[in-house]
Amino acid sequence: MHGLRVYNNSSGKFHGGKQIFPMTSGESAAASQRLIDAILAGDSKLAFDLLSDPFVDVDFVGTVTLRSLKTELVPNGELTHRVVSEFEEFRTDVTALFLAAHSGNLILVNKLLSFKADVNKKLFRGYATTAAVRSGHIEILEVLLKARVCQPACEDALLEASYVGRPRHAELLMGSNNISSQVAVHALVTACSRGFLDVIQVLIKCGVDTNAIDRMLLLSSKPYLHLNVDCNAIVAAIVSRQSSVVELLLREGVRTDTKVRLGAWSWDPLTGEECRVGAGLAEPYDIAWCAVEYFEETGSILRLLLQHLSPNTPHLGRNLIYHAILCSNARALDVLLSCGADVEFPLKSSEKTEIRPIHLGARLGEVEILWRLITAGCNINSKTSGGETAVMICTKYKHKECLKALASAGADFGLVDAAGEFASSIAGSTRWTLGFQQVILDVIRSGKVVKSSNSAVFSSIIFVVQSNEIQALKILTKQPDVALDEQDENGFTAAMLAAASGQVETFRLLVYAGADISVSNKRGETALTLSEASCNREAFEQIMLDYALKNESHGPTSSFALHCAARQGDLASVRRLTSMGYDVNAFDGDGYTPLMLAAKEGYGSTCQFLISRGAKCETENDKHETALSLTRKNGIGNEAEHVILDELARVLVLCGTWVKKHTKEGKGSPHWKKLKMIRSTGVLYWGKSGKRNVICRAAEVGPSITFLGNRPKTCSDKQSGLFHVVTTKNQEVHFACDGVEVAKLWVRGIKLVTREAIFGKTTLRAIFNQEFGS
Repeated sequence: MHGLRVYNNSSGKFHGGKQIFPMTSGESAAASQRLIDAILAGDSKLAFDLLSDPFVDVDFVGTVTLRSLKTELVPNGELTHRVVSEFEEFRTDVTALFLAAHSGNLILVNKLLSFKADVNKKLFRGYATTAAVRSGHIEILEVLLKARVCQPACEDALLEASYVGRPRHAELLMGSNNISSQVAVHALVTACSRGFLDVIQVLIKCGVDTNAIDRMLLLSSKPYLHLNVDCNAIVAAIVSRQSSVVELLLREGVRTDTKVRLGAWSWDPLTGEECRVGAGLAEPYDIAWCAVEYFEETGSILRLLLQHLSPNTPHLGRNLIYHAILCSNARALDVLLSCGADVEFPLKSSEKTEIRPIHLGARLGEVEILWRLITAGCNINSKTSGGETAVMICTKYKHKECLKALASAGADFGLVDAAGEFASSIAGSTRWTLGFQQVILDVIRSGKVVKSSNSAVFSSIIFVVQSNEIQALKILTKQPDVALDEQDENGFTAAMLAAASGQVETFRLLVYAGADISVSNKRGETALTLSEASCNREAFEQIMLDYALKNESHGPTSSFALHCAARQGDLASVRRLTSMGYDVNAFDGDGYTPLMLAAKEGYGSTCQFLISRGAKCETENDKHETALSLTRKNGIGNEAEHVILDELARVLVLCGTWVKKHTKEGKGSPHWKKLKMIRSTGVLYWGKSGKRNVICRAAEVGPSITFLGNRPKTCSDKQSGLFHVVTTKNQEVHFACDGVEVAKLWVRGIKLVTREAIFGKTTLRAIFNQEFGS
């Protein structure tokens, strides 16, 4: 564009007394850009001065750094989607009118319009009307609408009002009669997804169809969704978890029979099985199904919809409960159940297969779902068309927690399917026997009895005995409704199985719990006859004898009575039996001495008494087990271990052994000495001179700091059997024995004998507390 520059004084052509020169397009653009810069800087005076220049283009498109409002819809899991608003700066193209509308300068807008500024000029950020709505300037929007604004400018501004939530602006634009119905619907759907109630109410008031369909980008993070979908306002509100919007729309009479394609799960009508196909690819479903899949945290949306829809309306042969289970949404299931959903609604396929909700939950391993279905009163033992129960299905798919829930709730483990299979046999065929066993034992340990209507198929008491779980059996036998004498398919009772397999403690528990040992199996055998063939025959006899004596009957005495008493930690019986002449070092049928059995069970007082009667701690059986190794299986630091270690240490230091004695605090060469202690005085000696007869003030495993400093660097003094004592005269003496365990015994024995010589013997409990505390 060319213009003219006018000067008062110069040579050239004159017009009206002033000389005139042509103006280039670049100079005109620069002048127009200065107008834009003045408006951006808020300098109205300069802007008005520039407007007085007839050669400034008011519709010039310039580039500036603009600070503008930006809104974004952010998914928030199952919570209401958030609309995040923030200001951002970016380089963009603008006109003078756009900037004036953006900044809210009404006087300047009027001035620009008086200069015929183009109100319908579209830029990257929209029209001037768009800028006025975005910045919230209602007066400017009113002025612009009177300036013959075009329909696209009005529609773009309306959409902006639905993005940022400007109800007054939306009402003004709708009143312009310059908005198409489709744009109005898009604005309504957008406002519904963003939760702008005021904007929604304005649009509905202006006659926008709430049931109209629009193409809309729907977002969700749980489950994930980022998809352009043909939907109406209520669908957009459901996916965005806008419960207040759903309530408003339902109050305004929106249709609830709308179907939408948003599901991620497809159902096979032949088999009734589900298939995950991805969001938006499944068959269209009702909005209630959408509200289940895109569940709002409080459940208010689903409750609102269920006031207008039935939770039992079938979709492809199933009700909403199946969809909640498939979506793994226990809270949605809670809402459905509270609104009357049928917990026994059957799912039937064209192949005549039939399942119920509990079967689907069991197959998918949804333990929270199962608990809710059970609490709601479903038939926990219902069968599929193939005769499978939820217990069998959980076992088949190895769902540990689900099986535990069913067992705890009283599910029947004695049922058989159409193929003759049952839960425990299915566990064997699927190679899940150990997992199945662990579940049953965990349930029993929790104080529950696993139910069975057919003991030949399954019996809790027999199962526990076969598993050889003493703790579980102890708990089970205390249950009032457990049948101790149930028989399996061969007529064996739990007591018979214990006797036949040599389970002494199991047999003892069963007998003392009241099991009938006279019951016969199909071969005429009883628990008593089976025990006679066991290698633990004497132990079984002792159990039955004890039980008989308790009931004031008479019988022969077992030669292993002391072993039984020691195993039980029955100190009174041990005292009595030892006084009767029982051998404290005799082995039983398993190769255990009474001390080993007491140590194995952790009975420290019993071990101490047996040792005082001559029981030998160092005795080793054929399995290379000793009393010490047996008690350590119960954990390091128990009372029995302390007693045995004390005795081993005491015997070691009192009997003495050859050790290497280091001289000159490690500077000299070590030489062999017979090291020994005197019980009565607590003196440690390795020779006849006074220097070799000492009373120890301290004893420790390993070298002292002084010793380490004196040893030559070429010597290896990190030998495992090194220990040292500190005498009452503060003299350090170092010895080396055979290994660290022996060194620990020497230190323990030195401390023990020294303490006993000074203070006398203390009780087991006092010693244990003192050493445990240290």
